[in-house]
Amino acid sequence: MCNIIMGAYATYNEVYMKIIYNDGTVAECPQEEELQVIRHTAAHIMAQAIKRLYPHADFGYGPATDKGFYYDVDLGDTKLTDDDLAAIEKEMQKIVKENLPIKSFILPRAEAIALMQSRNENYKVEHIGDLPEDAIISFYQQGEYIDMCKGPHLTYTKALKAFKITQQSGAYWKNDKKNKMLTRIGGVAFRTQEELAAYEELVKEAKARDHRKIGKDMKLFMTDDLIGRGLPMFLPNGYEIWQQLESYIKEKERRLGYLHVLTPCVGTVGLYRTSGHWDHYRENMFPMMEVDDEQFVLRPMNCPHHMMIYANQTHSYRDLPIRIGEIAHDFRYEPSGTLKGIERGRHFCQNDAHLFVTPEQIKDEVESVVNLIFDVYKDFGITNYRCVLSLRDPEDKVKYHQDDAMWEKAETALRDVLTALGIQFTEEIGEAAFYGPKLDVNVQPAIGAEYTLSTCQLDFCLPAKFNLTYTDKDGSDKTPVVLHRAILGSLDRFMAYLIEETKGRFPVWLSPLQVKVLTLPNTDAAFAKEVHEKLLDAGVRSKLDDRNETIGYKIREARQVDRVPYMLIMGAKEISEGVLSVRSRDTDQTTQMTVDEFINAITEQIRTRA
Repeated sequence: MCNIIMGAYATYNEVYMKIIYNDGTVAECPQEEELQVIRHTAAHIMAQAIKRLYPHADFGYGPATDKGFYYDVDLGDTKLTDDDLAAIEKEMQKIVKENLPIKSFILPRAEAIALMQSRNENYKVEHIGDLPEDAIISFYQQGEYIDMCKGPHLTYTKALKAFKITQQSGAYWKNDKKNKMLTRIGGVAFRTQEELAAYEELVKEAKARDHRKIGKDMKLFMTDDLIGRGLPMFLPNGYEIWQQLESYIKEKERRLGYLHVLTPCVGTVGLYRTSGHWDHYRENMFPMMEVDDEQFVLRPMNCPHHMMIYANQTHSYRDLPIRIGEIAHDFRYEPSGTLKGIERGRHFCQNDAHLFVTPEQIKDEVESVVNLIFDVYKDFGITNYRCVLSLRDPEDKVKYHQDDAMWEKAETALRDVLTALGIQFTEEIGEAAFYGPKLDVNVQPAIGAEYTLSTCQLDFCLPAKFNLTYTDKDGSDKTPVVLHRAILGSLDRFMAYLIEETKGRFPVWLSPLQVKVLTLPNTDAAFAKEVHEKLLDAGVRSKLDDRNETIGYKIREARQVDRVPYMLIMGAKEISEGVLSVRSRDTDQTTQMTVDEFINAITEQIRTRA
């Protein structure tokens, strides 16, 4: 057993941030480890509370995480409700007030197994069996509760100052579908109540920005389990945004010499065997289907199709670079727990392109792609991002195409190009595509963790697999290099990003509904209809609301639900004077304008994508 810090309680950092290691050593907690230790201790206190309320509970793993803590627990046939989670949190508070000392001790393997068996901790016994023979098996105890753990932990339960149980979910034991589904109970913990309150404000803001809620409110997209999880459908409002994004990026690409194509959403297994996806990416693909003695799969990506388009005719070095673009429908198997609206689904539309270049053209074409990415980010006001050079893990013999010389050549080439272009980047091992390294541009959204929006991949592998060639200046056949690139990423994810950044208040050019014409109750709607039709003729997305509702109700609906940029209010004064009362979504001020003045102003905003 260990020696425990005793004596009067001083400040939080003087006493409560002492930590105890599994060998009984007590020390000051390094500042960078404080949250980890607090959250790990919270997991143990929660487990003790669960055990008091559910004596039959059998515990799996209970780690700290970047955001909080959780414990996987087998509760038998018991199903928890929100009231049960509140009861667990209340029992945790009781344990904290008891101020139990936390002690550590180490046992030999046989004694450790006997202890866990005596406490009916079957998953802990199994875990001990998975440990190396020379593993140190340590335990932590607070009051009647004992948990197998390597620590470290706080020295008293009262040191846990701010925590909250937030959720429950299912989790397979050892993350293996073949094993039993356990109940995962999770929460958050912080140093102080002030930090917890700040976190709860962030959660509130996250709920307000969640693209799934806003998408439902604005009637942008829907999902239905009868169609299939992860298969969103865009409603008229959402598809309007989708089409505007498609037109926007295609316009930019055409100016840069991209040629757009349309290819099928399926391909033969042979196609994906040739590309290497069947060997390296099959777990992310939908199952094979057989039709007329042919084997097909839904495509997870478009590069094999574009390779075949290139191979459809002969090419000279004078033809290169060839830039093939497509807004392409792709299908990937994503575990149900990772699905998130249109941010992460099993069907999505990539803003994809493949550039077939000579080795001498790599630098200029990568530079052009990078410039396009940052040009788009400027248009949308995206400033919070970082660039990552994603490299292979040479120890992974399954995920990556095995050709050390090719990888050395590709990674060096891309690194040198990014350095020459002055791009600031970090390097991450194990994040490359199976066929080559890539530049990933990761954005930090308004809520949640960062994710990749844009990418540019350098590929020496697939062109060789498909035997692609071009005739060089000396008449010999050479293999082109391919740049895989996606600027918006997928239109689905890009839209989700914009929804959460703007809270659904899109710029005028992108708003599904740009103007709402609102009539006052018991007002002749003839003038309102005339204005509405003029807006439609000018290419403005307008809607007439002549319901017999109060104008306050109509304005609130237009601003808070539809998020319409402009409302035109029509009453007796506007009708008699032939003018418009224009109210912006973002202010409570009303401006008087003529019909022509307003149409000229809004069409200019749309034209310039202001």
